Amino acid sequence: MDIRPTILTTCQTVAQEQQKTLAPLSDDLPLLESGLDSLCVAVIVARLDDAFGFDPFDTEDDIRFPVTIGDFIAFYETAAARQ
Repeated sequence: MDIRPTILTTCQTVAQEQQKTLAPLSDDLPLLESGLDSLCVAVIVARLDDAFGFDPFDTEDDIRFPVTIGDFIAFYETAAARQ
């Protein structure tokens, strides 16, 4: 499963579709500074659920929302390892 490239491509595609100016994506870029708004993130999570077959946010565990792009990717990588 190619998690990192899938997430980055999905972010770029959604930003383009929503006519958002996307900052250059790097691991240390805060999500709030990426150019993606909450609707974009919701669309990205839905598409990643379709692509990967799981939603790491759909849990009863106490989770911390990812702050950076790197955190977001690691969040998915960790969840994929549990699948």
